[in-house]
Amino acid sequence: MPHFMLHTALATGAALALAAAPASAQLVSASDPQAIKAIVESHGWPATLVQKDGEDPYIESNRNGLKFLVLFMNCTEGKNCRTLQYYMGFSDAKDTPLEKLNQWNREKRFARAYRDEAGDPVLEMDIDVDFAGIPKENISETFNTWASLMDAYHEYLFES
Repeated sequence: MPHFMLHTALATGAALALAAAPASAQLVSASDPQAIKAIVESHGWPATLVQKDGEDPYIESNRNGLKFLVLFMNCTEGKNCRTLQYYMGFSDAKDTPLEKLNQWNREKRFARAYRDEAGDPVLEMDIDVDFAGIPKENISETFNTWASLMDAYHEYLFES
């Protein structure tokens, strides 16, 4: 096959492959709170988006009775947020020893545990969705990870 025909065949093949490829994944970022709210709801969890002028937005939700927040962070005047933080706390577990929280942090990945200013043990998980965002499926998967961690943390705090 002559050289120019080979290039034409390759270019045509590449164009056909691109046309047959699935559309690129929908990117979602922290600058779109409604999209994040829809992802939370797609898991069957209630989601209330709270947006106040001049403040960073957040979502209130719960799963199996475990309340949590999705905090929009690194925002500019309450908009154009770049990161998310999943957050939950237990005011009824103030007696949890600090050593136990440190053990959680040594043994678990993806989320950290500590005591907040009120002495409540909390769990936080940070998600970086800066720039153009990340595929919607990836953000959805972070909520699967979060659900698993919430269950494990609750059990860990209240085990006998």
